[in-house]
Amino acid sequence: MCRIIALCKEVPLLPITILAAIPLALLGSWRPWEAAGVSLTFGPFNPGVGQWIVIALVVYTIVVTVIGMVDDLRHGHVGVDLLAVIAIASTVAVQEYWAAWAVVLMISSGEAIEEFAQSKAEGNLTALVDAAPRTAHVVTLPGVGARAAAAGADGTAGDAEGDMTADGFRKVATSASVADNADASVSAESDKSTTQTKPYDAAGEHFETVSVDQVKLGDVILVLPGETVPVDGELLSGVATLDLSNINGEPVPREVYAGARVLSGAVNGSTALTMRATQLAQDSQYQKILELVSSAQESRPTVVKTADVLAVPFTILSLAIAGIAWAVAGTPLRFAQVLVLATPCPLLIAAPVAYVAGTGRLAKAGILIKAQDVLENLGRVSHIFFDKTGTLTVKQPQVVRVEKPFENSSPYDENHILMMAGVVEGYSVHILSKGIAAAGQKAMQELYARYENGQRLCAERDLPGHGRDYPVVKNIEEQSGKGVSGEVNGHAVRVGRFAYVTADEAGFTHVLGAGVAAGTAAGAVADSAVGDSATGTAAGASKKPEVNSLFAPLEPDEMAAYVAIDGKLAARIVLRDVPRENAKSSLEKLRRLGVKKLSMLTGDKEASARIIAGEVGIDDVQSELFPEGKVAAVKNATEDAHQNQPAWDKVVQRVVGESMTRQVTMMVGDGVNDAPVLAVADIGMAMTDGTSTAASESAQVVIMNDDIASVPRAIAIARRTKKVMLQAVLVGLGLAIIGMVAAAFNLIPVVVGAFMQEAIDVVSILWALTALLDRE
Repeated sequence: MCRIIALCKEVPLLPITILAAIPLALLGSWRPWEAAGVSLTFGPFNPGVGQWIVIALVVYTIVVTVIGMVDDLRHGHVGVDLLAVIAIASTVAVQEYWAAWAVVLMISSGEAIEEFAQSKAEGNLTALVDAAPRTAHVVTLPGVGARAAAAGADGTAGDAEGDMTADGFRKVATSASVADNADASVSAESDKSTTQTKPYDAAGEHFETVSVDQVKLGDVILVLPGETVPVDGELLSGVATLDLSNINGEPVPREVYAGARVLSGAVNGSTALTMRATQLAQDSQYQKILELVSSAQESRPTVVKTADVLAVPFTILSLAIAGIAWAVAGTPLRFAQVLVLATPCPLLIAAPVAYVAGTGRLAKAGILIKAQDVLENLGRVSHIFFDKTGTLTVKQPQVVRVEKPFENSSPYDENHILMMAGVVEGYSVHILSKGIAAAGQKAMQELYARYENGQRLCAERDLPGHGRDYPVVKNIEEQSGKGVSGEVNGHAVRVGRFAYVTADEAGFTHVLGAGVAAGTAAGAVADSAVGDSATGTAAGASKKPEVNSLFAPLEPDEMAAYVAIDGKLAARIVLRDVPRENAKSSLEKLRRLGVKKLSMLTGDKEASARIIAGEVGIDDVQSELFPEGKVAAVKNATEDAHQNQPAWDKVVQRVVGESMTRQVTMMVGDGVNDAPVLAVADIGMAMTDGTSTAASESAQVVIMNDDIASVPRAIAIARRTKKVMLQAVLVGLGLAIIGMVAAAFNLIPVVVGAFMQEAIDVVSILWALTALLDRE
């Protein structure tokens, strides 16, 4: 009921037209002025009270419609409501007042249906806008946040002003001042009848609720349970649980810890959190999402502009059929019969509704577009370029195996080694540390499971920390470019380069593995088959007899970390750039969708690139490219695709604004170095986890859930959207033409025709709304 009332408020002409049916039915021919000798006859016209009401509605509708047509023309849109104006005027001219009322009802209800269809189609987009944060709780404690200094400067700090330093921090009481105030404090406390001993959260009781636009950089913000994070910032609380579904579609809440980046638009969990604002509202993540949504809603795809153009010949065809019917039948009534069935609504309403619905479907799937033209082009993509690292592969090298030295007497199995190395690497900032730490966590879970199942025979069963929920970690020390060391459950562990692992306490490496046998050090070293860098040493270039005599050579795309425990070399952890789990299946789906060519662009060496390409199923590989090389590759392919456009298609494109055969190239990337190449492709698609990057700002399509499966999903939704739009338009126009021909032969009365036209509009618009449905 509330929706109906809201709809009537949006289209007030609709309830007025419905109510006008009552006087038309009861007072249609009543002429009270004739009793007073007054004549309101105009030629053959002598309407009654109810009929005059309909005429007034017709005049009002014509005026409003003409104004709307003029406004459309000013904005570059073709105003084809001319058919409705002629139809409604012709029904009054032939004194078919019920038909005139029906056409007015058709126009007003058509507006209501359009409003309903647009709101339904934009439902997913509107949900994003409605979830936007509007207020923020700014902590007002003295010395906290960006406002503290300002408060002290303008003298509004209250009683705490005297306790503030010039730079906005509280003064620290000296021992002398404490001694001077001790007696006074004791006296004051003795005079109080009650004392306040209950601890409280100062931040939770001292805040000011302001508009999100008033938040300043450095402000400390309190986010209550269930509230939306207002701006981007840094978490000050120890831990927080955040729902990121509005940002990247992630279904499971994420637990973050102090110092983590907190994104605006995230929904706080069951406990309050405090954070420091690092971005203003207009620069925060959720605002960037809303900008993408807004630009997509306001844009008009080429196919909708084409629909405007095609509506003109439809208008001419309708007038021709009506004119011929009038000429053959010899009565103007036949002209009105035909025109009440001439509806351009499938072109004017169904086409944009379908595209807005498609945009909403993409948003629901975590895919945002910057303009609806992108949706049109997505369906015609024929050549897709993929960046390798972070797009086809995971973002960090992953552990693929653990190798023990050929001459090994270590009592520890792979899980123990991974657990200890992972714990130590968890404190490192090295490029390989995250992969090793993640493998260590998995190994730890397996060890927990074994312990729960009753196993008590592991090598460290008698040492401190065995069986605890988390290992005891001490004395972590990292040496940049070499490795990291520490003590785990009483074991000395090192993680770094081979030379670092096999060095004695003085830092010297023993010759030909003697140091290993002597058990001089514990650690790990990163060796890479790709090249000698801070992350490792190339396998091909590594000639150290110690390494070659203890381990087999690495593959071209592998890198290694050496681990030593209690002064003995224990193992080598081998890592590599691993394809995403669903990368191969996603690329296969793209081929099934008809994408003709898939290519990989990467700066890696060819051997490494070929291995990944083979695993995901890509044949065209261009490796060892700098960013400018990637730009040139995509630019050349885009130009070649455009040059292959047939001459007849260029003519069609000039006429209707849309090519029928032009091939479309797309680049998919995720990193900052991908931003230039994303800009030169016909479509740039950025894969992110919901955070804003240079890549997402340069792209026309942004995947918010960091899932490569969204690439074929986006193309599938785009193609289905265009298919539904064409079906809705053709069905609507086809039914309208059939109805007009039938009316020309006097098979459909004028009143019935008006209601049939309304039914055709409803069918066409409801068909367009099926673009919202998930057919996968």
